[in-house]
Amino acid sequence: MQHIRTALYLDFDNVFSGLCELDPLAAERFATDPGVWLQRLSEIVESGAQRRWLVLRCYLNPSGYVPMGTERKYFSRYRTAFVRAGFEIVDCPRYNATKNGADIRVVVDAIDALSTVPGCEEFIIASGDSDMTPLLQRLRRADRRTLVMSPLDAAEAYTSIADQVLDGHQILALVQGESIDLDDESGETTESNGIGYPEPLPAHSSDAYEHFRKIVSKVYADAVEPLNLASLAQQLRTQLGSDAIGRDWFGFGGFARALSSLDLPGMTMSQHLLWDENRHQAPEGGTHKVLVPEPIERLCDLINLPRLPQEWWPAVYGALSDYASEHTFNMTECTAWSRDRLSDYGLRVSRRHIGFVLNGAARGGSPLHRTPPPTAEEIGEAFVRNVLERIDSSETVFSEDDLDVVREWLDAPVDYVANVSEQE
Repeated sequence: MQHIRTALYLDFDNVFSGLCELDPLAAERFATDPGVWLQRLSEIVESGAQRRWLVLRCYLNPSGYVPMGTERKYFSRYRTAFVRAGFEIVDCPRYNATKNGADIRVVVDAIDALSTVPGCEEFIIASGDSDMTPLLQRLRRADRRTLVMSPLDAAEAYTSIADQVLDGHQILALVQGESIDLDDESGETTESNGIGYPEPLPAHSSDAYEHFRKIVSKVYADAVEPLNLASLAQQLRTQLGSDAIGRDWFGFGGFARALSSLDLPGMTMSQHLLWDENRHQAPEGGTHKVLVPEPIERLCDLINLPRLPQEWWPAVYGALSDYASEHTFNMTECTAWSRDRLSDYGLRVSRRHIGFVLNGAARGGSPLHRTPPPTAEEIGEAFVRNVLERIDSSETVFSEDDLDVVREWLDAPVDYVANVSEQE
C-alpha cells in the first residue's frame, strides 16, 4: 500500500480546550484514547493512500487545565494516554498569563523537519492559533501538503492556506468514529435520486411506510403545481400520526430522505417545494442566491456566516433547543438531528451551518450541553452576542446602523417554526 510520510504537531492545550467548549464528553474521549482517532486519521486520505507517521508530537502545559463544573481537568492527566499512542510529549509551561510557547515550538520543529531525511510530504498542524499562518505559508513554498485541525473559528487567512481543514465538528466526528464528510449542502434544486445522498436508499416494509407511500403518491399525482414541503410534512403527520412516522421518518433520517425513497417519476425538490419536472413548471428563482443586506454580505465574507434567509434563523435556534431538551448532548448527532428536524419544515440547512450556530451559541454563553438546556431565545441571544464579539475583534469597521442590521437579521421573530407549517 502506498504511504504518505506525515508529521503531526498537536497543540494540546488549544485543541482540547476548544473541544471542551463544544462537547465535553467527546473532548474527554479525544484526550483519553488518542490512538483510536489517530488510526482513523491515518486512513482518511483523499488519495486513498495511508499516512505513515514520521513525527508525532504533543505540546502540553503540565500545569494547565480547563474548568469542568466544580472540578479542574488538568492536562497532565492525559499525558500517559498520548505516550501510549506513540506521541513524543513536549512540555510547554506558561511564559506569561496567556502564552505557553507551544506555537513557537511547533514552528521551530516543523521548519527543522523540512530538512530531515526522509522528508515529510505532509504536515498536520492541530491548532486553531492563527499565529501559525506564516508556518503554513512556509510549508506551501516548500511544496508540502498541509492539514489544519482547528476546533476554533480560526481566521480564514490561516485556514485558506491549508490543503485541507478539519473544524471542531469534524474533529469530534473523527473521535467518535463517524464520517467527517459534512459537506451536505443540498443545493437549491435537486433531483429525487440525488439529494446529497450518493446511493439509493433502502426499501422499507412497514405498514405505516406503505400508507405514507400511498398518500404521497396520490397527492403528488393529483398536484397541478409544486407542493409545499412544510405543508405536506404537516399533512402526513396529521394523517399517519407522529408515532407511526417516528422521529427519523421511518428510519430514513429525515423527510427529504423518506420522499427520495419513493422514487416518484420526475420528482425534484428545492428548499421549500416538491414538483414533477415532467408536468409542472419549475418555480421561479429556485436557484438564486439568498439576497441579504450589505452588512450581512460583508459578515458572510468576514466570518463565513451562513447565507440563510432572515426568517430561518429562529427555526435553527428552535431546532437546537428541541434537541438539547430531548437528548443527552452529542455534537455530531445534534447537527444531524437538527438538520432533519428543519427539513421536516421544508428548510434545507446543512449540518455545517447548524454547527456554525451551535459553536457560536456555545462561545456566546449558551452551550447545549449545559443543565438546564438553553431555550431557543437563549441560543439566539448567545449566537448574536458571539457574532458581535467576532466583529469587534476583527477590527473591521461596522457602523452602529450596520450592527443594528446584523442584530435584526439574526434575531427574527421566534414563532417562525410554529407558523411555517401553516403556510401554503
